[in-house]
Amino acid sequence: MSRVLAGPFAAQVLADLGAEVIKIEQPGKGDVTRRWGPPFHSDDAGRETGTAAYYYCANRGKKSVTVNLAVSAGQEIIRKLAVASDVLLENFRTDKLAEYGLDYSTLQQHNPQLVYCSITGFGHTGPYRERPGYDLLIQAMAGVMSVTGSADGPPLRAGISIADLSAGLFAVIAIQGALLERERSGLGQHIDLSLFDAQTAMLANQAAHYLVGGEVPGRLGSQHPNIVPYQAFATSEGYIILAIASDEQFARFAAVAGAAELARDERFATNAARVRNRAATVSAVGDLLKQRPGAEWIELLSAASIPAGPINNIAEVFDNPQVKARDMCLELSDPVTGPVQLPGSPLHYSRSDSSAATTPPPAMGADTDSVLSDLLGLDKERLTALRDKGVI
Repeated sequence: MSRVLAGPFAAQVLADLGAEVIKIEQPGKGDVTRRWGPPFHSDDAGRETGTAAYYYCANRGKKSVTVNLAVSAGQEIIRKLAVASDVLLENFRTDKLAEYGLDYSTLQQHNPQLVYCSITGFGHTGPYRERPGYDLLIQAMAGVMSVTGSADGPPLRAGISIADLSAGLFAVIAIQGALLERERSGLGQHIDLSLFDAQTAMLANQAAHYLVGGEVPGRLGSQHPNIVPYQAFATSEGYIILAIASDEQFARFAAVAGAAELARDERFATNAARVRNRAATVSAVGDLLKQRPGAEWIELLSAASIPAGPINNIAEVFDNPQVKARDMCLELSDPVTGPVQLPGSPLHYSRSDSSAATTPPPAMGADTDSVLSDLLGLDKERLTALRDKGVI
């Protein structure tokens, strides 16, 4: 019972882990991301299908069931599905589902073993509990934009929806933890997860700079606040990333670059010295890297076990041989629209694997009849009556 990205992404990861995932959608409307285009998915003939590419990113491995939550018959269907389920995942506004009798305190009376995960912008407690929360707003309020961008430029949004995605991953962790605890207690519980909390937790070392070190971090472009040199550099042809994390790596870099004396210079000999002399370090390294093309540097540095690489665009990512070797681009067969390519799952197990990745994102309501028949025992006549009344 979640929409947009955080909840659907969490449910997709759970599907990759082997869960049977039923996506509840509003009849006739569905998840709003189905319409968040262009771009839209095209069929084999090149015709737009009307389903946005965005929807495809977080909904593979699921079944779609349409239920009208605003009517009592629809609410009763959800209550019965909750009895037959292990987990309910939702991202409605705080207290909204209580209006429908679908909040945790109500559903746990029907199924005490139910794990009920709520994802909201700011959580179910605190002064902001009733505020709406979207990824951009959370990135701003949780400090991410204050440390993203150039030092002399405006605050920037991260290039991906990091607040939504991190909240989704925390939801997966929390749900698995609650299921494990249920094995001991026999009881489910409510998980109150907010995008704001998740993004604040993700501040990690940047938060420690302030909480432990007393310094308020600022924007550094691609640079790292604690490690130098660790950023993008211009070469004679294009940009590369150089990510030196130890003094040994810096010494090897200096040798490969034909400037071994840099590693003996007291300004650059240790990481602490390089951080204190950031501008001088970046200037010295930058001058060296401008002497060769980026591709040549990457080959030389990689051979010396020095982390370096290209700055790929999205097309280059999916053309990368490592991405192909790891099956991180899937081609799935959609029975309605034909083949569709999607990012794969990064979860690779030695003994077990998931088949969920081979199931494309469902058409809206594609599984309504089969799910309600199999789980709730509704026959064809009952399903027809519910559909005629706008319940499903």
